[in-house]
Amino acid sequence: MARLLRTVRNHWKKSTFGVCALSCGAKWVYNRHCDSLLRRAACQEAKEYGDQLLPVSAKVKKATVFLNPAACNGKARNLFEKNAAPILHLSGFDVNVVKTDYEGQAKKLLELVEDTDLIIVAGGDGTLQEVVTGLLRRADVNNFSKIPIGFIPLGNMNSLSQTLYPAIDEKTRHIVHATLAILKGETVTLDVLEIKGDKEQPVFAVTGLRWGAYRDASSKLSKFWYLGPLKDKACHLFSMYKEWPQVYRASLAYLGPTERPPEESDEKPPRPGLWRRILRRLELYFSSPKEAEQVPMEPEHWDEVEASAVEVTISTLNKQMDLTVRPRGSWAALPLTCFGLHDTVFRREGFIGSIKLPKSPSMSQSRPFHLQECGTEGFFSIDNEDYEAMSVDVKLLPRKLRFFCDSIKKQQMQR
Repeated sequence: MARLLRTVRNHWKKSTFGVCALSCGAKWVYNRHCDSLLRRAACQEAKEYGDQLLPVSAKVKKATVFLNPAACNGKARNLFEKNAAPILHLSGFDVNVVKTDYEGQAKKLLELVEDTDLIIVAGGDGTLQEVVTGLLRRADVNNFSKIPIGFIPLGNMNSLSQTLYPAIDEKTRHIVHATLAILKGETVTLDVLEIKGDKEQPVFAVTGLRWGAYRDASSKLSKFWYLGPLKDKACHLFSMYKEWPQVYRASLAYLGPTERPPEESDEKPPRPGLWRRILRRLELYFSSPKEAEQVPMEPEHWDEVEASAVEVTISTLNKQMDLTVRPRGSWAALPLTCFGLHDTVFRREGFIGSIKLPKSPSMSQSRPFHLQECGTEGFFSIDNEDYEAMSVDVKLLPRKLRFFCDSIKKQQMQR
C-alpha cells in the first residue's frame, strides 16, 4: 500500500490522467447500460399495444415513416434503428420506412403515398418541413391533411419537439419518449404558415419565417464550435462588428383580423333514427328549392407599413401553445415581430403577439401578410431551412394539421 501511494505521488500527472480516463469510461458504460434498460422497458410497453386483440372488421394500421439518414450529421439512421424502429414494429403497426436520398425528395414522395393511417417524420426541422409541404401540396389535401403526423426528433434542430414533448436533454430518452407518444394516440391541432413567392409553389412551415441579422449570424454558428458554450454570443458579436448597423428594410402589407374557425371534434354525431331520416328525405323532396342569397363582397383593405429593423420574424403560436386561450380569443393570429436597434414593445391585453417598432401599429391579429424585401440581399429561414429572400405572401392556416403529442404536455396546455 505504501509502495502504491509512493508511485502515485511520484507520478501524479499520469495518475490524474488515469483516474480521469477511468471515470469517463465508467460513466460512458453506465449511460449505455441505462439506455439499454430504457429501450427494453419501452419495447415491453410497445408489445402490450401489439398484443391487444383487434375486432374482426378492424384493419391493422399502416404507418409510413419518412426517414432522413443524413440528419444529425449522418447518425439519424443508427438512432432510428436502435431506439425507434423496434418500438414501432412491436406495437402492431404495419410499418413502411421510406428513406430519403437527397434534399427535397420527401416532397415528391408524399405525392405517391396512397393509403396510410399515420405519417411519421424521423428527422429534424428540414425533414418535417418537406413532409408538411408535400402533404399540403396534394390535390386531395382536404382528406389527406386529416391524417395524424408523428415527429421523432433525430436532427440537430428539432424546434417543434419542445411543443409536443417535455424537454429532455438525453437524445436516446427523447427519441424513445416521442415514439411512445405516437403509440398512445394523443393529438393536438397546430397552425401552419403558407408562404408563397412570385414564381415557385408555396412552402409550408409549422414554426415560422425569419429574415435578418440574427438569422444570418445563427447560420454561421457551426464555425465557432471551438468556443463551446460561448459560440452563440461570439457569433453574433463578430457579425455585429463586421457590419454595423445591420438594418433590413421591407414593405409590409396586411389585412385585419378574422375569427378563428371552431375546432372540429373527433367524435362522430349519433345517427338519427329511421323514421327521422325518412321524414327528412320526404321534406327535402317536396320542398321547393331555395334561391341562394348573394352577399355583397366588401373590398379588402390592406394596411401598409415600411419597416426598418435588424430582424423580421413571422411565426405561428405553436411554440407557445395554450389550449385554454384559443376558445376565448378566437382570432386567426399571425404574429409579426420586428426587432429594431431601440425596441419599443407594443403589447396590449388580448393581443397574442406584437410588432416591436417605434411608432408603429400592432399587427398581432392579422390575416395574410405581404412581405416585400427592399433591395437587401440575404436568405429567409423557414423552419430553419434556407431560402433565397424574395417578396412573399404569408397566410395562416389555423388548426390545419394534427400531431401526436405527449399526454402530460397536452394537459399542461389545457390548464
